[in-house]
Amino acid sequence: MSARTAAGTRVFLLPDLGEGLSEAEIVEWKVAVGDVVTVDQSVVEVETAKAVVDVPCPYAGTVVALHGAAGETRPVGQPLVTIAPAGGGEPAGYATYREEERAGSGNVLIGYGTGHGGTRRRRRPRLIPAPEPAAAPVAEPATGSAPVGTVGPSSAPRVPAGAGVDAPAAGVTTDGVVPPAGDGTSPTGGTAPLVISPIVRRLAREHGVDLGGLRGTGPGGVIRRSDVEAALVTLPARPAAQHTADPAPAAHVGLAPADASDVVIPLTGIRRVIADKLSRSRREIPEVTIWVDADATALLATRAAINAATPDAPVSVLALLARICLSGLRRFPQLNAHVDTEGQRIVQSAGVHLGIAAQTDRGLLVPVLRDAQRLTTRELAAALAQTTADARAGTLPPARLTGGTFTLNNYGVFGVDGSTPIINHPEAALLGVGRIVDKPWVVDGQLAVRKVTQLSLTFDHRVCDGGVAGGFLRHVADCVEQPALLVANV
Repeated sequence: MSARTAAGTRVFLLPDLGEGLSEAEIVEWKVAVGDVVTVDQSVVEVETAKAVVDVPCPYAGTVVALHGAAGETRPVGQPLVTIAPAGGGEPAGYATYREEERAGSGNVLIGYGTGHGGTRRRRRPRLIPAPEPAAAPVAEPATGSAPVGTVGPSSAPRVPAGAGVDAPAAGVTTDGVVPPAGDGTSPTGGTAPLVISPIVRRLAREHGVDLGGLRGTGPGGVIRRSDVEAALVTLPARPAAQHTADPAPAAHVGLAPADASDVVIPLTGIRRVIADKLSRSRREIPEVTIWVDADATALLATRAAINAATPDAPVSVLALLARICLSGLRRFPQLNAHVDTEGQRIVQSAGVHLGIAAQTDRGLLVPVLRDAQRLTTRELAAALAQTTADARAGTLPPARLTGGTFTLNNYGVFGVDGSTPIINHPEAALLGVGRIVDKPWVVDGQLAVRKVTQLSLTFDHRVCDGGVAGGFLRHVADCVEQPALLVANV
């Protein structure tokens, strides 16, 4: 995805990320302005709602502009890097972006594919009024405004991102086009400061810096972070109370403002997706949780016997539980399904795409083993080990984090016995496994100490009733207590 300028420079746009992803947050730039890059060289690491990936640039040349700072979210189709031909320096007018073509090097982002998706409806750019100082009303854009990503015949060149910023600013349209304005004044004839980065605005607000009194050192007079930091040197120290006395935004009316000791964590990236998905699950799915205690002594003995025979390919307890789940779903396919609310139907999946809940530093992820029913128990063990390791390392492609039909959640690793988890929408069921501990248990009429675990099944009551759900959970518990029962279903 690119835009080409008349001067020969190319603007690499954030590519279509697939899987319904429309934006990505910049984690770290791999290059800087002035660096020479080659075709398919990784230029930036971004975090989507599904994974952290490196983005390769399909062009070779000299980096003349980086659009966006670390921590900033960029929409798909917006400029990411501007590349000039190697040895050509920074050509005049490189900031004038005309979207003429969508091209690529053939290097495919893992899990994203090569397609660009359907045509997106473009919106006319609109002017965003500057919050400071409040001068005359901002002029509305002309009826014949150019589409997003282009500059019309009467528009001034787009302002490039200095100091790694490229967000809408005072007197700048939502696609970054600066309307013509005399000798550096605002579009209304006032003196609104030209600030693109929200980071710069926040820094100025927190330290009481008047942006209207600063002269920007960036291209076109854009005020950079360094300009604000330079102004801080000349400002007198303010009392701490004044420093933190910014009024709460209108959206938080009625809430107590954040205290100086409060920790404010933006709900972005993976955390935002987790919140949205779990909230949707609770809103849409009438879930029910049932549970049973099971004697896992024989299951542990079976695992020990398998691993003693082939120590070079060990099988985990989780792999055995996955095999048991697959056996249960074969007998009760109603739980390997999802509800199509728009079509008013229940869709039972032909294959079992088994999701495995994995806690990582970036939050709870549910990587998927597609067509898990085709794997042997040893293959399941190897796939589970590799998948959970990749999930915790953050190297799983987005395609591996969607499309599950049933989830297995081993919350016993946290040292708890039971849980009433939320179903991973749009799936219909989730099996939870608690810790395995020594407990008194009656065996053949005699009290004994056994390895006991609690199994819970949370299911969507729309896809089945208690008879099916209870039958599945009882089958799972029976196989845990008597692993030999699995032989009849393999």
